[in-house]
Amino acid sequence: MAEAKKPEAAAEGEEVVPKKKSKLLLIIIIGVLVLVLGGGAAFLLLKKSSADEEAEDGDGPPAKSAKAKKKKDAEAPPVFVKLEPFIVKLQSGEQESYVQTLPELRLLDALVADRVKLLMPEIRHKVLMILAGKKPSDLATPEGLQLLANQIRVSINASLTGDRVNVALEKQDIAEPGSPVQAVFFSSLIVQ
Repeated sequence: MAEAKKPEAAAEGEEVVPKKKSKLLLIIIIGVLVLVLGGGAAFLLLKKSSADEEAEDGDGPPAKSAKAKKKKDAEAPPVFVKLEPFIVKLQSGEQESYVQTLPELRLLDALVADRVKLLMPEIRHKVLMILAGKKPSDLATPEGLQLLANQIRVSINASLTGDRVNVALEKQDIAEPGSPVQAVFFSSLIVQ
């Protein structure tokens, strides 16, 4: 009779049901653990990013926020924007001369890069005007090329900030610390 009860119990599904319930319970527990751990990790990341934002805003102690900003600036890679090539006729008395150049701008940060892209027609116009005012002899020396780079930098900074062009800054090879455009580099420059 004991043997007769076992097939009846198997037929009724008494032994099979607890195994299915235990597997389902295990899957639910694992799912809940994954959600809890994921939520905890997301909370920690959000808490860390909000603490970083507070330090940048200056809400934290001044010494810590200044150090954090310097560290962030030191770790951030430089932002460069390559302008499209320029081909401009130079001012020349004897024969026609042209300059072909590909300037690149080193910017303060990525936000400035977005602003440069928005003002690109104005920036290209100003660079063309500066180049069109040059003579071949102006671009024959390294000092002349550095002056050209400085003039382009100062002109673009004036466009980005809305200020007037400060001619005195054109003689400085280093931009002011808060200037949007820190430097102008020439990837190529050919005078013909």
